[in-house]
Amino acid sequence: MIVTTAKTAGFCFGVKRAVDKVYELQEQGKKKIYTLGPIIHNEEVVADLEKKGVHAITEEELGNDPDATVVIRSHGVGSEIYRKLEENHLDFVDVTCPFVLKIHRIVKEESEKGTYIIIIGDPSHPEVKGICGWCFGDHTVIRDRADAESFLMPPGRSFCIVSQTTFNFNKFQEIVELLEKKSYDNNVLGTLNILNTICSATEERQREAREIAARSDTMLVIGGRHSSNTQKLFEICSKECYNTYYIQTPVDLDSEMFQRSSYVGITAGASTPKKIIEEVQEHVRTEF
Repeated sequence: MIVTTAKTAGFCFGVKRAVDKVYELQEQGKKKIYTLGPIIHNEEVVADLEKKGVHAITEEELGNDPDATVVIRSHGVGSEIYRKLEENHLDFVDVTCPFVLKIHRIVKEESEKGTYIIIIGDPSHPEVKGICGWCFGDHTVIRDRADAESFLMPPGRSFCIVSQTTFNFNKFQEIVELLEKKSYDNNVLGTLNILNTICSATEERQREAREIAARSDTMLVIGGRHSSNTQKLFEICSKECYNTYYIQTPVDLDSEMFQRSSYVGITAGASTPKKIIEEVQEHVRTEF
């Protein structure tokens, strides 16, 4: 049985930077370390940090403890959270992904000019919530084709379209094409500024996953259950390989997944540690 693991599987730059920073703070002996939400959507990593005294809190739980160090994770937060941190005189470390910070700057500048901001992504995702927090005017979040079809574009307005960094590239293109057609059909006279802000690493990961899944008998997608980018990888791979499985650790593997399989593909979301990927790969090769 041939086992192929995607070269792009695992931590992306932004996630690795965020996780490394939290472990670094812990090793420095910081007494009270809190992350605004789980530092990444991976239960194994979050549990390990919890054992080391690093606790995830919500934005509503921000206090004014002078001994606390608050970590803003790679997903980023809205402007209101920075104001609250400063008002409470809290020590904080910002590890927002640079690609996300770029979107914050874009929507802030454009919305201050009166541009209507359209964000293509999941409205419940923390990254998208953070982006909305930098829109100082009219804005909307479009999740899928149905949202795009029902969106009424105000005439005479200029629009700026951005995307969640981990959004499915093909879906982004489909939604953009629909919005362009709607703008033309409805004679919306304002400009339509389309910015593909999907992370280049995300695009490459999705492309490689699709290629491997297309030639696999069994495809394994490793990642936390709440990881948005892993869910999108699973969706992409499922279209190419009928036997695609979403797993978190080697414990989730069983022999039925590999019946009559001569080619197994493996990929993983941006929040999946290298150690877990290697464990899954080794388990497949030695046990099945």
